Amino acid sequence: MELIGQYQLRKDAAKYGDTHRTIEAWMRVVEEAEWSNITQVRKTYPSADYVKGRTVFNIKGNSYRLITVIDYSLQIIVYETFLTHAEYDKYQF
Repeated sequence: MELIGQYQLRKDAAKYGDTHRTIEAWMRVVEEAEWSNITQVRKTYPSADYVKGRTVFNIKGNSYRLITVIDYSLQIIVYETFLTHAEYDKYQF
């Protein structure tokens, strides 16, 4: 998959000092992935959810939420936002 928005993801995640390694590892996995649907995403990330057209990943044991849009036909994943669990609870899709 091609990850669009890497710079912004790194910038947003940098606000939280404990996420650097996890985000870098997530990006490596995503770039090597060849997912064709949410079921395949869940084979790699079982807690990933599909919510109103977006794929939401739990990061660092459910402490953070990484929200993306995936176009499986183009093999593109677009970064949308990175939130704490509490921020996600208030997030409006």
